[in-house]
Amino acid sequence: MSVLLHAEERKTFTHSAKREIRNKGFIPAVVYGKNATNTPISLEEAELLKALKQQGRNGIFQISLGTFNHSVMVHEIQQDPLKGDIIHADFHVVNMNETVDVEVQIQLSGDPQGVKDGGVLQQPLHHVKLRAKPGDIPTHIEVNIASLGVNDTLHVKDLSLPPGSEVLDDVEEVIVTILPPKQEAEIDSGEEQEPGEPESAEGRETNE
Repeated sequence: MSVLLHAEERKTFTHSAKREIRNKGFIPAVVYGKNATNTPISLEEAELLKALKQQGRNGIFQISLGTFNHSVMVHEIQQDPLKGDIIHADFHVVNMNETVDVEVQIQLSGDPQGVKDGGVLQQPLHHVKLRAKPGDIPTHIEVNIASLGVNDTLHVKDLSLPPGSEVLDDVEEVIVTILPPKQEAEIDSGEEQEPGEPESAEGRETNE
């Protein structure tokens, strides 16, 4: 189910105009797509934040712009590096009958038996790349790891994917593994590097 977002077209594009939009509680954004004209818009910040919380980054949104409605997905969200506030958003118009490639978050649930036995959980992979129609994209993929013991490993091929989804990652890629306590200690006790400049700095970028 999509969420409706009300938008207004922007006519001025200076930095001061964008700043004024944000000061009024709106977010400057742009809508574009294969069969759509690039259109600068503004959205109410509170409405956008509520929609993102409800649908997630991979959700389907209906942008109402005058007499037109566009089915869109978030392509990019720019945030203030210090405050974390959204300062700009890009929306891509989608065809609900065509597949798109997205990254979906992997959420772990359950307390692994291996951790209870003293092992240490490592999760090298936090997102998986999927190809699916927009309406079939999950907000996340939940993986119950309660049964994992020491030395057990969960791979991408072990995921239960929603119908109509195709995984694009290497199916042998590790999502979660439970390391024995000794192995974890060996990983953490690497040799300490000597202080000072390396003998050769060739190939490194330096700032004068």
